[in-house]
Amino acid sequence: MYRKPVDSKMLGSVSLDVTALEQFIRDQRQAGAKITMTHFFVLALARGFDTAVPELNCYLRLGKITPRPGVDATLSVLIKGGTEMGSVLVTNAHRHTLTTLANWLNEELQKSRKGQESATMSNKNLLSGIPWPFRNWLVRVVKLVTIDLGLSFPPLGLSAGSFGSFVLTNIGSIGIDIGYPALLPLSNVSSVISMGQPQSKAVVINNEIHIRRILTLSAAIDHRIADASHAGRLFNHLKKMVREPHLLNELPDSGA
Repeated sequence: MYRKPVDSKMLGSVSLDVTALEQFIRDQRQAGAKITMTHFFVLALARGFDTAVPELNCYLRLGKITPRPGVDATLSVLIKGGTEMGSVLVTNAHRHTLTTLANWLNEELQKSRKGQESATMSNKNLLSGIPWPFRNWLVRVVKLVTIDLGLSFPPLGLSAGSFGSFVLTNIGSIGIDIGYPALLPLSNVSSVISMGQPQSKAVVINNEIHIRRILTLSAAIDHRIADASHAGRLFNHLKKMVREPHLLNELPDSGA
């Protein structure tokens, strides 16, 4: 599927102090809301794509940048006992609250781990079963139809929006602190974001050393759609959400 790198992409990361956020999540769970750090960042990113950096909520079609009608998020998850990767697509993720997202996503994650995936992911084995070089040719045809022309490819459940606006993968769940993801050739997303594992680290605050919980987010962004300023705005939005996580328990404006 992958070829020599010829397209431009940007890589970047930000370290976030999630000490207060972890306490917020613990408080929410004690109150009965089954939320996790993953739920938080799915929603925080979706809200960011909607209002803070709408330029990222686009895709290329016939050489032109095309806005998406909503913010759909793909969450990459471990399935089959952690031996394979699957995914869950959250449509209109930005219109959720933390509670509604957690309730919906927890049900969908259970389905995905049981092998009940979307048409896009459930047909992934079809490609792996095609012998080389025919597999390579088919991938090129699918990419031409879905990515370059922006059309649908019903047999594989693929379209320009089949992976949503962005992909989030929690690499911290497999013990990785920092990792830079790849831009899947058939996804047509503007960015892929990875969550590292929170670590206790010594941090200087007001010239004093404190032990804080630090989580690193890393991103690969399609440079054809965005530049460093867009990544900076997204990371600044995430910093604000980490400081004020209660905002994600509020419904967005009706026009969002």
